[in-house]
Amino acid sequence: MDESPAADSETSPADTDAAVEVRTRSAAARKVREFPQTPGVYLMKDAAGRVIYVGKAKNLRSRAGSYFLKAAALDRRTADLVQEIRDIDYLEADSEVDALLLESRLIKDVQPRFNSLQKDDKTFPYLQITTHEDFPRVEFTRAPAKKGVKLYGPFPSAGSLRGAIVVLQRIFKFRTCSLDIDADDPQWRWFRPCLLASIDQCTAPCNLRITKAEYRKDINRLKTFLEGGKKKLLEQMHSEMQAASAALEFEKAARLRDEIKLLERLHERGELEEHVQPEVFLVDPKKGLAGLEKVLGLPRPPRVIEGVDIAHLAGNETVASLVQFIDGLPFKPGYKRYRIKTVAGIDDFKSIHEVVSRRFARLLREGAELPDIFLIDGGKGQLSAALDAVDSLGVTPPCMLSLAKREEEIFLPGRSEPLRLSRDAYSLRLLEYVRDEAHRFAQHYHHLLRGKRTLADGE
Repeated sequence: MDESPAADSETSPADTDAAVEVRTRSAAARKVREFPQTPGVYLMKDAAGRVIYVGKAKNLRSRAGSYFLKAAALDRRTADLVQEIRDIDYLEADSEVDALLLESRLIKDVQPRFNSLQKDDKTFPYLQITTHEDFPRVEFTRAPAKKGVKLYGPFPSAGSLRGAIVVLQRIFKFRTCSLDIDADDPQWRWFRPCLLASIDQCTAPCNLRITKAEYRKDINRLKTFLEGGKKKLLEQMHSEMQAASAALEFEKAARLRDEIKLLERLHERGELEEHVQPEVFLVDPKKGLAGLEKVLGLPRPPRVIEGVDIAHLAGNETVASLVQFIDGLPFKPGYKRYRIKTVAGIDDFKSIHEVVSRRFARLLREGAELPDIFLIDGGKGQLSAALDAVDSLGVTPPCMLSLAKREEEIFLPGRSEPLRLSRDAYSLRLLEYVRDEAHRFAQHYHHLLRGKRTLADGE
């Protein structure tokens, strides 16, 4: 019997195994180069063909391909996983939101070993829908309730889940607040909704603007989507839109049309984590709001706080930011940026006057509610400029105040001496957070413009 050349080889079994490992990893790396550049999930497999890791991607080829770069083999977070990859597959999704939900379902069903090992926190986050309330709420949680809720997850990325909740709220308009709303209590008709209702991101069940049945229908649509029934949901919503139009219910038909468009264009929402609301880590919002009610003598706890800050670009261009907090938490869709138009050089007082004038003039044009508290970064001079701006518009101002950085003194209209609170007071912490967030947002805009200018100068 003739012997093949391999029979004469002195290659050891270990060397052969190592060579096989190199070949299979190389084959997986080549396979990734053929992946589409679309959203989806990728599935890493070991030598036995078992799925050992599931991940989501906005761009499958780019994200999955990163595991075959030298940096991934050296990174302590991915080194062990990379060593075991022998094959890789993918499933496409319509958008990053769809990919996030598909990733969660696969992790729950398959339970890949490396997904459970890569916990960054004590527990994975979940999306939780309450089921025992007249108007169910949707919330992010790491400590799911044991009953009275419908859970979705776990999700590997807290940031992506938070971003997805914000994006989905714009479509399904569910509430995320913690109010205990009784649909049979007519007093809720006098409750003032937060600004989510004004920007059409919530149907305001807190004001009984929607019935229990209609609100439940929206929640059921959300559940259908979360459970992978996007195609079925779109077909159902198209049928409802046509029925509403035939019944001359044009407002309902228009709303369904807009929701369908948003669902169909989820892929245009950008990076999910861009939509995430900043968190308050050192501030208890409820205690902060209650404290502000007391120290400022307000008739009720404030619900909407806005803050402004000024930043200067290269000494001759001024920009400003406006941030918005609802129920003590940052509300990113309410953030705005301004380029100062009427002030030459650096003049904080005139810049504050312009920003406040533009902000309140817009609120008047739109017939929108004024904030409960309007905070200016600065001292007595900045506050006077803001008050002059509001007075020139003939507006009855909300509670306006300024917060000076050095001693954290609060200046109020009609008071010659500043208000000084304990550095540990929840009310002061909340004001500091609004002020600091306005400053961060203004500086971010300043850096964006400076970067654009640098690029323009280099061309």
